[in-house]
Amino acid sequence: MKQSLRSDLIKRGFQRCTQRALLKSLGLDDEAIERPWVAVVNSWNEIVPGHIHLRSISRAVKAGIISAGGTPFEFDTIAICDGLCQGTIGMRYPLPSRDIIADSIEVMVEAHMFDSMVLIPSCDKTVPGHLMAAARLNIPSIVVTGGPMLPGSYRGRKITTVEMREFMGKFKLGELSEEELNIIEGLACPGPGSCAMLGTANTMAAVTEALGMSLPGCATAHAVDAKKIRIAQETGKRAVKLLEEGLLPRDIMTQQAFENAIIVDLALGGSLNATLHIPAIAREAKLNISLERMDELNSLTRHICNLLPSGPYNLKDLDEAGGIPAVMKELSGILNLDCITVTGKTVRENISDARTLRPEVIRPFDNPVHSEGGLAVLKGNLAPNGSVCKHVAVVKEMLVHRGPAKVFDSMEEAIEALLGGQIVAGDVIIIRYEGPKGGPGMREMHQIASIINGMGLGDKVALITDGRFSGSTRGAMIGHVSPEAAEGGPIAVVKNGDPILIDIPKRRLNMEVSEDELKRRLDEWRSKKPKLKGAKGYLKRYRFFVTSADKGAVLKEPNGDPALGK
Repeated sequence: MKQSLRSDLIKRGFQRCTQRALLKSLGLDDEAIERPWVAVVNSWNEIVPGHIHLRSISRAVKAGIISAGGTPFEFDTIAICDGLCQGTIGMRYPLPSRDIIADSIEVMVEAHMFDSMVLIPSCDKTVPGHLMAAARLNIPSIVVTGGPMLPGSYRGRKITTVEMREFMGKFKLGELSEEELNIIEGLACPGPGSCAMLGTANTMAAVTEALGMSLPGCATAHAVDAKKIRIAQETGKRAVKLLEEGLLPRDIMTQQAFENAIIVDLALGGSLNATLHIPAIAREAKLNISLERMDELNSLTRHICNLLPSGPYNLKDLDEAGGIPAVMKELSGILNLDCITVTGKTVRENISDARTLRPEVIRPFDNPVHSEGGLAVLKGNLAPNGSVCKHVAVVKEMLVHRGPAKVFDSMEEAIEALLGGQIVAGDVIIIRYEGPKGGPGMREMHQIASIINGMGLGDKVALITDGRFSGSTRGAMIGHVSPEAAEGGPIAVVKNGDPILIDIPKRRLNMEVSEDELKRRLDEWRSKKPKLKGAKGYLKRYRFFVTSADKGAVLKEPNGDPALGK
């Protein structure tokens, strides 16, 4: 008996002769029209280094689909390069783009009744946006991420965009000439792919594989590696087989699978942006992942991979060491091994033959880099609903710190003060009104974090913000403070000179003022005029609908209630 397909609603029966005529205008014959329709959801463009090569991946995907008996239809989503946006008002757009990406996939797939999907994301917001769409639509889906960039090299030293940004501070201090800086610019990024350290893009690729939504080895197969093309072709084949098997994203993306993904992220010391994206993806799968649960899992996990920016190794090293399967093998004692994956097999089956080839890169579980995972969720009177810190990237001397607040209402004001010598050792920089609503768009504070490190202050000052950080950030950088300033959170009433206590081991974040004084300030607080007053279009709508960072900065429905995926 012929398998019933969603696409039959468009192509079967005499009343669909017009639709078939339109399809034949594309060059399709009757056989191609009758086959299962597979959406090849690409995110290729000519401005983002992590996406410039994705047409070669999509060609391999489509070859796999055809060989397995399907008909591929490719379309593109948008994709933004966070690195290019750094330090500009353009950084207001990457996080909001995540939801546009998910919505655009929904629009294309539902309008054309595709039977299954292959998703081809690469950089920071495209990966979670594609996964959100897969969970929401819940048709057979599989992901092939674009792969990391090879690291650059200068005078025998491996370099990535982490070091590139910190060279700004060295140039400012006169430790680097303009000529040498120009030479390094040409060497730091040698080709296509997501940045070569464990930033958000590679963190989310690892999360995708650990979640069971991409094939084993996919996350660390580099953009220029022929292995990526082989994985892409096999991914296309699996998209057809998933349809035949009836295996759906929500069968794979279960609560237990999300916990596997979180554990892998924590063991790698991944980007703090995962604390925004994992809850947002889970919400589309009608599940709840809280910051509190992430912190609980962190205490069970061990940091076993010391990758850039907090350690010496890059994604090429991780791939050579065995990739995510080897990491999961080391973590198998605390993972849910019976979770099903896009291979049609369980995690246990997928990692049965995995082994660690470079134990200095993937450390044994009983000999970790740190005795817990890479995340710290801090709470206190400065962040009642939570804040996050990548504590494995913090030097020992700054794990507990008390210092006076230097308060700024934008990143630009803080950078001006920093470069002007107004920030000194011991200070706690507060940058507020940069949250999801206040930004709007929750900009990364990576530019100022890089300058701090480049100026040699990374082990001497702390930074607290309701904005967010790049996955490549190092130092005592605490972000996602909730409630944010624009919602009247306590960060809105911090004053210059207020003593701030950061205690990462005890998970505390407090301004040391009396309860009565804090209450008085909050009672007197009045909402500031929003940034980009008079802004039109998407950012205006985003500011109205977006929720707080501790909820994943997801969008509310018009009635004000956060809605789970349909």
